[in-house]
This record gives sequence, C-alpha cells and structure tokens, in this order.
Amino acid sequence: MNTQQPRVIIIGAGFGGLFAARALTNQPVDVLLIDRSNFHTFTPLLYQVATCALDPSEIAYPVRTIFRKDRNIRALLGTVTDIDYTNKRVAVENGRQLLEEPYDYLILATGSVPTYFGQDVFREHALELRTLSDAIALRNHILSLFEQATWIEDDTAREAMTTIVVVGGGPTGLETAGAIYELYNHVLNREYLHRNLQARVVLVEMQPHLLAPYPEQLQQAALEQLRSLGVEVMLGTPVQTVDENQVVLADGTVIPTYTLVWAAGVKGSPLAEMLDLPLQRGARLPILPTTEVPDRHGVYAVGDMTYLEDESGQPYPMLIPVAQQQGELAAKNILAEIGGGEQRPFHYNDRGSMATIGRRRAVAWIYNKIQLRGYIAWLAWLALHLVTLLGFRNRLNVFVNWVWNYFTYDRSVRIILEQGRREAVKSEK
Repeated sequence: MNTQQPRVIIIGAGFGGLFAARALTNQPVDVLLIDRSNFHTFTPLLYQVATCALDPSEIAYPVRTIFRKDRNIRALLGTVTDIDYTNKRVAVENGRQLLEEPYDYLILATGSVPTYFGQDVFREHALELRTLSDAIALRNHILSLFEQATWIEDDTAREAMTTIVVVGGGPTGLETAGAIYELYNHVLNREYLHRNLQARVVLVEMQPHLLAPYPEQLQQAALEQLRSLGVEVMLGTPVQTVDENQVVLADGTVIPTYTLVWAAGVKGSPLAEMLDLPLQRGARLPILPTTEVPDRHGVYAVGDMTYLEDESGQPYPMLIPVAQQQGELAAKNILAEIGGGEQRPFHYNDRGSMATIGRRRAVAWIYNKIQLRGYIAWLAWLALHLVTLLGFRNRLNVFVNWVWNYFTYDRSVRIILEQGRREAVKSEK
C-alpha cells in the first residue's frame, strides 16, 4: 500500500461496491474491498440456480480475478464487526484474526436483507433467495422433497411435498414461481413416471396486483402469463401464519405445503446501525444527494441500504441499477474531494424494468415508455442479463445452457449436495 495516497475502503462486493471499485481503478487512491465472500454474485439469476437451470459457478465471479490487473485495488475476505467513524477505522474478522483497517474514505455497499415484518414465525419456516448459499439450499430442498414424494403412499403428504408457496409479487417472486413450475411439471415429471407427479405452485401477494411499480397493462399481462403457465395466483391476501406443514392466508385459506419461498420484501443491511444514526423506513440509512452520510464526513453509502428521495419526494427504489449508479458516483465524488473539485448530486438514469415469468413469457418496461410482453420481452430479458453477466466463460456457459434447456427441457444441474430439509437450510444461515 502506498501510504502517501488516500485510502478508500469499500464494504460489500455487490453491484454498488463493484461499480465503486471500478471507478477507482488506476486512480491516485489505495482501495481495499471487503466482503464476506470471495466472489461477486449475479443475483438476478439466483432463481435459475435454485431451479437447476444454471450451475452456481456460472453466476459467480472471483473478486480478485475482476481486479487482477488493477494494482491499486486489494481484496479482503472477512466480516466487518465494527466501524469507528471517529478514528476512521474498520474492524474486520478474518478467519482467526481481527484486523483493524484505517481509512480516509469509506463506502458502504452491503445491500439488503429479507424482512419479515416483525413475524418471527415466517423467518423460522421460510426459505430465502438472497445469496448463492440460499439458492443451493432451496435447490436441495425442492429436489429432496420430490424424491421423497415418489415413494410416499400418503396422498395428502405427497401433495404437500409437491406444493410450493411463493410469497411476493415482485420480479423475484414471479421468476421463482414460474421457474419452479417449469422444473416440476416439464422436467422432473418426465423422470418419475411411476407416480405421475404434478406440482402445485401458488404465488401469494398481499397487494391487489403484481409488479407494483409497473403500468397496469403490464401488471395484467404478467398475471395472465403466470396463470397460463399453470401457477395459481392469489392477490390481495397476505399470509396469516405458517408452520412446517402448511401456510394459512388471512382469508382463511389453508395450503398444505413443506415449502415456503419468501420474496416479499427487503430492508437495509444491519451494517447501517454501526453509524449510530436514525434510520428511515425499511431500516435504510439516509444519505445526502452526493451519497455521503450526513454528519459522518468521509463516509459514503450506496444501494439498497440507503434512503434518498428523488425530485418527487419518493425514495429511490432498491434496484441494481440504482446501486450501480450510486456506487460510481460515490467513487467520483471522493476523487473530486481529493482533487479539490466539486461533488455532483445523484440523478438516476432509469432505463426501465423487466421480469421473466417462464419460457417465452416476460414483461418489460423500457425507459418507462415502451411496454413489451411475451416472447419479445423474454428475448430482451435474456439479452440484457447475458451481456451484463461478468466473465466471458460465464456468459458462454449460460448462453449454451439456455439454448440447451430451451430445446430439450433438460436441466442437468439436479444435484442434491445434502439433505434438503428445512433444518439443513437453516444450518447454512
């Protein structure tokens, strides 16, 4: 490390932290990128790992490989346990040692975590889909239950084993529900002929519509496409309670199931609490338009963990493009301060949103003006995610797998690494 240059510590190697680090490459600063994993995860495709369409390695890319040619950027595998913003030091647990890392500037980019709205019973029984470990655990769980269902004689128990409830009508919920339905009813059932198993997939959303930020026409298109695929959609009905055998909705509906996938919402990373500042709704850390944290000079925060209102007074959404653009801006504003220049405020360049529902089914809202649905939207979704995936090998492998899966309905990554019981899932948390 060159001690003559300012030191920037970035906590989190997600999209916000990655774009911040990229903006600081070959600049007159020393950068330390800290994360609990040694890889960056392309989270939009986690559901495809969970549903056996992709191998975990195809959506992960080593952090050190990303920056192997950038001499001013180093990586540290560890968990941040404390932030001393007064003395500008970060405590990091690195295996069997505790490191104290000094900084001149700090960028927080630790994203979000699932929220259960204060209901611990949901946390106890639900399966998450936020990390690569979550995706593998969900894959193990659903495959194990399908194996058990082929041999059990009790019809009621067998139906519960092949019933999946997905909570949340956002893109993650739609994509997961559609992919699970296709996995069960178009792939697995061809290999378990002596039982002729048919899975039931139920999507539950407490709002009266899916995809809340989307125009009404696309909301309706998404609903129609889900139902045409075979997914049951229950709108305007929140989950009342859940146990290991069933999900009970607020209207009294009881769904026997051993699988509850939670995609109903997120809140800011708990790391924000280390700055001793009041948080906004959703446990999000308030930031200035420059992405600097108020009353914490030299500390910047980006992405899902932050709260910043746009010109209309609404908080910016917890989306990957927001994190990317804020991460890049935070880095540029740090460089501006070092060089005596003027810092710029954040202006979100909204290129739109899209969600895939299954094969040849998707909706897209391009630049919040152009509405696409069906096959064209699906192709647009495939192209966007393919070009934004890190690493040529990963892009090639994903493309080949997508083509193969499309023509063969074969998902060969059906490997149960351990017992997919809920207890095993929880042990990974």
